[in-house]
Amino acid sequence: MQKALVSVTGQDRVGIIAKVSTSLCEQNINILEISQTILDGCFTMLMVVDIQHAADSFQQTANKLAEVGQAIGVIVNIQRMDIFTAMHRI
Repeated sequence: MQKALVSVTGQDRVGIIAKVSTSLCEQNINILEISQTILDGCFTMLMVVDIQHAADSFQQTANKLAEVGQAIGVIVNIQRMDIFTAMHRI
């Protein structure tokens, strides 16, 4: 399993989770864990996903998610979990 962390931030609106999860599904990426909250109208979501069987390269996936975010007015980022973990190791 190859894990990655997807983060989504922006003003809350209808369809954010649907659009992002649909994009992941289209790329054959499985959502393993999800956490989302809305603070004073600001939407934040973190997803741990499995990219092992992704249809596209990591960069193509990142570009597609960024495009989805731009289309719905939020910021969507993805980073490999091993790199994320290494960056935050003390």
